[in-house]
Amino acid sequence: MRPPDYSGGGLVNLVAELERRLVGRSASPGLHPNLAATIPDADTYLLVLCDGLGDCQLAHPEASSLAAARRGTVQAGFPTTTTVSLATVATGLPPAGHGLLAYQLWLPEVGQVANTIKWTTLWGDPLEMDSEGFLPGPNTWERLTAQGREPIALQPLNFEDTPLTRMLYRGCRREAYADAAEAVTAARQLARPAGRLVFLYLPQVDFAAHVGGQDSEMYRRALRLTADVWEALAASLPPGAVMVGTADHGHVEIPKDRQVRLTKADHLERIFYGDPRALFVRGEGASLAEGLPATWVPFTEMEGWWGPGRPHPRFAERVPDGALFAHPGYAVLHRFSDDRLIGQHGGLTEEEVRVPLLVADG
Repeated sequence: MRPPDYSGGGLVNLVAELERRLVGRSASPGLHPNLAATIPDADTYLLVLCDGLGDCQLAHPEASSLAAARRGTVQAGFPTTTTVSLATVATGLPPAGHGLLAYQLWLPEVGQVANTIKWTTLWGDPLEMDSEGFLPGPNTWERLTAQGREPIALQPLNFEDTPLTRMLYRGCRREAYADAAEAVTAARQLARPAGRLVFLYLPQVDFAAHVGGQDSEMYRRALRLTADVWEALAASLPPGAVMVGTADHGHVEIPKDRQVRLTKADHLERIFYGDPRALFVRGEGASLAEGLPATWVPFTEMEGWWGPGRPHPRFAERVPDGALFAHPGYAVLHRFSDDRLIGQHGGLTEEEVRVPLLVADG
């Protein structure tokens, strides 16, 4: 297990590269030169994030047009999960810098583990928190705006005005789409004026991989829809616009008989959070690994895994004492984990951490 590349080969560096091209500077290093060279200069960039589309998944027949647009790969930050990666897009910082360190995140300021998608407790009660002010500023959108560029986030209608949306897109113009055709029309129009960063979020692959698995008809349809959106936009990009595609993480499939649930006794004097592929533990965790298909990694051996640079003021309070990394093909679930999901992520395998770099220009 190695930490992701935050020096020029990561999602954070892709975001920084686009910001630097638009305004001349960024909060993190840009891409390594060989990756940066695959992206043409542009007046406006359309950044398409396909949730859950790992690079290894481009071998699927329905992903052929996406595979044809592949110019390389980058790595998601640690842990490889949606809210962590979306916070990196929103701030241009690695997880250590933006402070959203896990999907299920221990927040000592409220004494609870938060579901950072819904901003609730793990049992569904709403958390009284300022989600809009959770991420540090100025964020990516605020920095672009201050330099005369216009950032725009385009996402599904049902995501509008949720706590997560308010957290991620503070200072950003928000637009919503009802279906794939509307997403294409809106993205094409929004990318027409110069001086914009348009961020299009497509969630379909992630949902299908979680629920149906990569051999399902649901997954096939989700990949086809995503590929159709990419193809339609690539064929009609406005002059001066370049489209860049990537993902927030990949997926691995975990059969139900390899999803190992912790016992009631395991929960005594411990706090569990994170993801089933990389389960964070506050408390003693080494002894748990002895009876689990997992490897215990203490925090002292995880230096740099959340990224370099100045850490968030609450970083030290939110990190675990260590993590249980499930062995390949396994997941470790705590008492509030959802055991209905086939697709999982959060760990540091190639399937989870490596995401594609896709490029199309007009």
